[in-house]
Amino acid sequence: MRLSRNLLWTTSAATLLCLTAACGDDKPESTCGEPLYGGDATDEAWRALVDAEARATPNAEVARLTSPESGASYDASAAPPRWAWSSTLASAQPRPAPPSAFDTARTMLAHVGEWILPTAHAHLPPFTGDIYWVRVTVPGRTCPVEMLTSNLDWQLDAATWDTLKASAGQELSVQVISAYLLQNRITEGPYRLPQPVTVRVQKGTP
Repeated sequence: MRLSRNLLWTTSAATLLCLTAACGDDKPESTCGEPLYGGDATDEAWRALVDAEARATPNAEVARLTSPESGASYDASAAPPRWAWSSTLASAQPRPAPPSAFDTARTMLAHVGEWILPTAHAHLPPFTGDIYWVRVTVPGRTCPVEMLTSNLDWQLDAATWDTLKASAGQELSVQVISAYLLQNRITEGPYRLPQPVTVRVQKGTP
């Protein structure tokens, strides 16, 4: 009996350490870093969208930008604008999804892990709800300006507005990727705008 318990302990510990060592490997590679966050959005929700981005299907009805409209022009001397969108995902209710065999095994290992090793750092609760990844492509910049939010709007901050104003006179492209997540797992979507919305920032009047 003692041998069996020791074997169980050793096997569980080895498995846990193996998973812990590989924990960082499943994070999406991004040379641009994480986006800005709004509402209840989390980095785990962002990773779920990054993993699924290639599968995003064009859909004009799920999320629709109400501001800005395509072709909109902003004066660089004006205050940072507020962008907003409507979404059919916003009225969605949590959709129960049966756990997969992998999820069940991961939960069991998590309990073992808490027993064997203390948690190194706290994670935010799993995200459930509609999520929106707004991406602004700026001419001359390798990385887009991005916001991940659970809200239906984005009040641009001063730093973001300064970045956009630096490309005054050029065309900016705004894309929105949306999805519904249940505990960090995408259950609906992701969707994207069929065509990005284009806007311009005009140099302010001296």
